[in-house]
Amino acid sequence: MSLAPARAAEIDAWLAEARAWTDRELDRLLPPPHAEPRRVHEALRYAVFGGGKRLRPAVLRLVAAHYGGTEREAALCAVALECVHTYSLVHDDLPCMDDDDLRRGRPTVHRVFGEAVAVLCGDALLTHAFALLARTGPLCGDLVGVLADAAGASGMVGGQDLDLAATRGAAPTVDAQEVAHIHELKTAALIAAAAEMGAIAARARPTERIAAQAYGLALGRCFQAVDDILDVTGDAATLGKTPGKDQAAGKATLVAALGLEGARKRAKELALDARQAAEALGAVKGDLAYDLVSHLLARRT
Repeated sequence: MSLAPARAAEIDAWLAEARAWTDRELDRLLPPPHAEPRRVHEALRYAVFGGGKRLRPAVLRLVAAHYGGTEREAALCAVALECVHTYSLVHDDLPCMDDDDLRRGRPTVHRVFGEAVAVLCGDALLTHAFALLARTGPLCGDLVGVLADAAGASGMVGGQDLDLAATRGAAPTVDAQEVAHIHELKTAALIAAAAEMGAIAARARPTERIAAQAYGLALGRCFQAVDDILDVTGDAATLGKTPGKDQAAGKATLVAALGLEGARKRAKELALDARQAAEALGAVKGDLAYDLVSHLLARRT
């Protein structure tokens, strides 16, 4: 299901506005670049302000608004979430992990600042995220629990470990179920946290939190499936990162498991799941939470 060009343009504009809002809040809530230790804070801001979709804060903001929350309530959560996401990218790019030289169209943090500073930069971002959530008052406990679960060994960290373990050279033997598990932990868990944190920030009911979490998880699975496809079909100028690297390294991707056409078919199935999850939120075709699914399915970056 593709969107009409006018609707796609509307969602592009909304994503751009959400990205600008996130950048303003990041600039306000991150340590200034001249603060000591200056080298770490320079690296931190280099990593954070190097571009990026800001999808996770956008989803958080979307769900918060859906349940009647305000941008002020969502801001600390959105910045904390983006700090965790950016830390994961800084560490994922390290030579001991994915060993990448390009991220968001620029040299990776360790290529510019060195490996030691890159590690410290990631550590600082992760720690700052939870310092921000400590400022959310009575919501703090729930927000910290959701983000910690999604970012830790039962979520993103665990997914990275499985991803590294499943790299077996040029022709890995993987199945779609194994790939789906990696996707769920490494990528979808944090997008699910974004949606649930948006519901928490809006003081949604427990059943609404569950629906939001399910929507984010389904959206994240679809998003990562498309990422696997773009690694094969995209180019560095469009993607802002090294294309073909997953395939060359023998990563456990959806394309490795199902082939390119099989991966495309699976991405469409995951998009259907995400639309059904949007409907469980109360969204219908024409609503942003619903149409965002098709927009992400059709993305080229």
